[in-house]
This record gives sequence, C-alpha cells and structure tokens, in this order.
Amino acid sequence: MTKLSFILIITLLCSTTFAQNSGLNTIPLNSCTGAINIFDDGNYQLQFTGKNADKKTLESYPALAEINSGNFIWISFISEQDGEITFDASKESGFLQMVIFKQYENDICGEISSGAAEIKRLYLTKDQTKVGLNYEIGGGTLYSLPLNKGKKIQVLFVTEKGVKDKLNLDWKFMPSVPIVSESKIVDRRNDDFATTFRIVIKDRKTNLPLIASVTLNGRSSISGSYVGSEFLFNVDKNCELAIKCDSDGYFFNDRVEKISSFKDKEVEIYMDKISSGTSKQIEEIEFTPGTSEFTKSSLPKLNRLKDFLALNSNLNIEIQGHVFALGKNTHAGQKISEARAKRVMRYLIDNGIDKSRLSSVGYGNTKPIYAKPKTSSEEQSNRRVEIVVL
Repeated sequence: MTKLSFILIITLLCSTTFAQNSGLNTIPLNSCTGAINIFDDGNYQLQFTGKNADKKTLESYPALAEINSGNFIWISFISEQDGEITFDASKESGFLQMVIFKQYENDICGEISSGAAEIKRLYLTKDQTKVGLNYEIGGGTLYSLPLNKGKKIQVLFVTEKGVKDKLNLDWKFMPSVPIVSESKIVDRRNDDFATTFRIVIKDRKTNLPLIASVTLNGRSSISGSYVGSEFLFNVDKNCELAIKCDSDGYFFNDRVEKISSFKDKEVEIYMDKISSGTSKQIEEIEFTPGTSEFTKSSLPKLNRLKDFLALNSNLNIEIQGHVFALGKNTHAGQKISEARAKRVMRYLIDNGIDKSRLSSVGYGNTKPIYAKPKTSSEEQSNRRVEIVVL
C-alpha cells in the first residue's frame, strides 16, 4: 500500500538526556482557548475528542443550560474585511448543537466566561445531525452572519457525551468587496516610486504559481488576508512581517520576514502538496539543549500543527525522530530521538488530537539527509522530526 508522506523538519539539538516536562501549558482542543483557527474557506474534517470540557465557561448564559454534554469543538475566526459567514457542519448520527459568540473587545474567551460576549446564533434542539448558517433557513440552518472587519467570533459545536465522531465542516466567508481569487496578482501598491515588497507563492514540485490564502501581520498598511499567487505592497517603514500561507491540499507554510523601506524585496514561498515524498522544514520548533523540552518560542508552530491535524482528521501520522551525530548510532542519540518524537506526539494528544491517529519512532543518527554534512545548515537538516502520513 502506497504511503502519502510529508516531512516536518524540526530543529533538534543532539544530547544525552531529556526532560520530562514539555515546559508548555496544555491548551485542550475542546476548550475555548484551544479553539481551532480557521484562516481560509474550505472543506474540513474535524473530530470530537469524546472528553468532557469544563462547562463553567458557559455558566454566565442561562440560555445555554440545555447544553448538558461537554463534548465540544471550538472554532475561532477573525474577519479581515467586511463580509458574511456561511457554513455547513454535519455528522453521520446523533445530534449537533451550535452556539456562535461575537467578541466585544479583545478577549473572547474571557468575555464568554463573564457573559460579556454576545450570542449571535444559537441552535440547541437535539434533533439534527446538520447545523449551519446560510441565506435560506430550515432544520438546523440559521441565517448567515454578517461580520465587520477585525471582528472575531467563536463557534461552539456540541454532541453526545463520550463519542469521537467526525464533524464535516464546509466553511465560506463572502467579503462585501470580493477578494481576487482567480486573478494571480494582487497589487496593493499606490506609489510606483516607493519601495516594493513582493510575495510569490509556488508549488514546490512544479515550480508553478499557486493560489493561496495569505495572512500578513506586523505593519498596519500591509496587514490583512489576501488570496492570490503574487502580492505587491509598498513599504513605508522597516518592520518584521509575519506571513501565514494556506492552500487546500497543501501543508501550511509560515515565516517571518524583515522588510526595509529603503530596499525592494522579493520572497518566494513554496507550498508542499500532501503527497508521496513531500517534505517540509519548520525551523521555529526547537528543544532546550540536552532535553526533549520544547522552548516557549515553539508554541505557535506546535499549535499550527495541531490545528492542521484537527482540520484534517482523516490523516493518521507516524512521528519519526532523528538526531545529528558523527559515527555510529549511540544509545544516547537513539533515546533522545525517541524522546523528542514522543514529546511531539504527547503535545498533540494533550491538546486534543486522538492518540489512535498518532505513533512515534526514533532513528537516532541512522538516517541522515546528508551523510557527510559540510555546513551548519546541513547538520541542522539532520536534526529533525519527520511526520509520515499513513
């Protein structure tokens, strides 16, 4: 049977011991703060954990007393422009309940706990396997939800206690001013003589332009969400720009770029399709030297991986650990590779990914990408964790 595989390259620093504490707080997938972030339209398959969440978050809303199961899935969405949300959420059997909260100021989970967040849509009758928002209502489908730019919502789905059912989610945001999705070029420049920052999105295997959803943060004149394959912006101030790229059927690609108001810059971002032999390097996930403990700076990337797996619950993966060391494989190197692979797996399980989808194995230094590395970057490539989709 052919395996679909892709590689997540994670910075690993070889040592002889490892810590038992990951150093990062657990944020369960079924909690408000552990909500799955939706950045782009698409068809997603999520999975209920079967575990009861803390329902105290909802106690400030008497209308939610009918929610007597804590088997939750939370979805988080921020509107980057004025528009309207529609979606269909369904599962094969049982029931679905749905609550949509709108942020009042800047801490939606705190606002839900205190009762300050506004309930915008509510369906609590346990008679439907399908709920959602649309322009025509009926059954568990309520009216679509308008959102202004910058507003955040939290969507709660609830089902029977203890089940680990799959939830199929078809999500769509309709902007008031349509986003250019068929055109490849998004040009937001207003001064032909000013410094230009250019982003080009490509398929790594074909080297052809790829349409993707790109979210930028770090400079107000540039920040926002865009859809296309080439993006052009004027730069009026030096800054660091966080770039998040998502495309259906591809592994996400994030990076931070330093841009200058004095020099044009072009960045090519290659997206890896989830298919046989696909590889992906993510340098931001690191371990404390000599341990299997994640550094705190690794949390954003770990959460992105968690969200990716949560939104693609049909994927089962094997996590493989590798270290860099010269000579024969040592007992210490073997153990640290196993420990770090297990640490990634444990983080995913602790944060709501079903353990039946995950396995881990360590290879020490027996499978280097570079047999005789000549540079520090080649050594770094040998320190990795590979994720194989089964």
